[in-house]
Amino acid sequence: MSTESDPLRFLVVDDTEDIRDLMSRMVVRLGHLADQAADGVEAVEALTRNDYDIMLLDLTMPRMSGEEVVRWLRENPDRGVGLDIVIISAWAGEQRAVLQELGVSTVLPKPLRGQQLRDLIDDKYARTSP
Repeated sequence: MSTESDPLRFLVVDDTEDIRDLMSRMVVRLGHLADQAADGVEAVEALTRNDYDIMLLDLTMPRMSGEEVVRWLRENPDRGVGLDIVIISAWAGEQRAVLQELGVSTVLPKPLRGQQLRDLIDDKYARTSP
């Protein structure tokens, strides 16, 4: 559990390297930690090895989609304890209902804006503070 003085640990998942790097740099610039995964398979591997506070997740990726990652987390709930899943996608519209059924409530458009990231961080701290 993080406090406002502790950095949050992010997993940034996107198959486009430039977007993944940009989001990771934004996270680090705000004083937090960022691991990267190039697709859903790498995301599942990272989630198996590490605990994260927030996952920024693209939907459309090769090998394993963002929706499939969320389904994997629902089947392996011990790997998602305390994890906020944030879908970052330009094309989430038709999948919103499915994502809501899977428990994902935060869907943000690409490109992610700095203020949106700050709001996510502030919200996470507000929910984890004693």
